[in-house]
Amino acid sequence: MPEYEKAMRPEDITRLFVERSNAGDAAGVAALYEEDAVMAFPPGELTVGREAIRALWEKVLAAAPRFEPEPPLPTLVSGDIALTSTPPKDGAGARAQVVRRQPDGSWLRLLDQPEFTPPTR
Repeated sequence: MPEYEKAMRPEDITRLFVERSNAGDAAGVAALYEEDAVMAFPPGELTVGREAIRALWEKVLAAAPRFEPEPPLPTLVSGDIALTSTPPKDGAGARAQVVRRQPDGSWLRLLDQPEFTPPTR
């Protein structure tokens, strides 16, 4: 696997995700996740493990979507665990990730909820 820039702050992961996705680099996107990470995507399903996440992003990135950076909300950090989130630019719902500090000080996603919308009443 190529050597990728590491996320040295939890907020770096979102920037790296956008850069790698726009470059069509599914392996680079998957490298932002722990080996046993869980992603709630596609909607209504779970994708479990870095390899499955890479395979999913290969399919998604084959259509060459363009991602725009979204300003993060304040990160919540407790020891080696952090919660990151961003409000989508279209104002619909939110995105949230639980990330964990690695032994080398970098951060990787453990849980990823890339899209969810507020419950309807």
